[in-house]
Amino acid sequence: MSGDYAKLLPALERMKIEQYVLEYATPRAGDIDIVGRTLNDRELGLGVVNPRTDQVESVKFIVSKAEKALEYYRPDQLFLNTDCGFGCFASRSVNVEDVAFKKLCAITESAKQLRKMVL
Repeated sequence: MSGDYAKLLPALERMKIEQYVLEYATPRAGDIDIVGRTLNDRELGLGVVNPRTDQVESVKFIVSKAEKALEYYRPDQLFLNTDCGFGCFASRSVNVEDVAFKKLCAITESAKQLRKMVL
């Protein structure tokens, strides 16, 4: 599927789950407003890095994504994640270990900065 999550909202709303883990590192997911206005009674695993690229997202980029999500979610409802994951397909990893490590470090540093801001 491409585009924002608007078409999926009716199904997502009916699900009796506590946390959604959604991709938001790339523009194709659309704006967090669509999900934030509707599903803010649950937790959100916010995808903030794209595991399919070699470009390491900046802390500034990740923090800005989280700040936008915090307009709809309390800090205890928000979790920073990768889009999809760094999983392997057969014998070929989606990304090399060094890049994956740097992306995870960027998430960690962003979380530290966000905790200082909201606590």
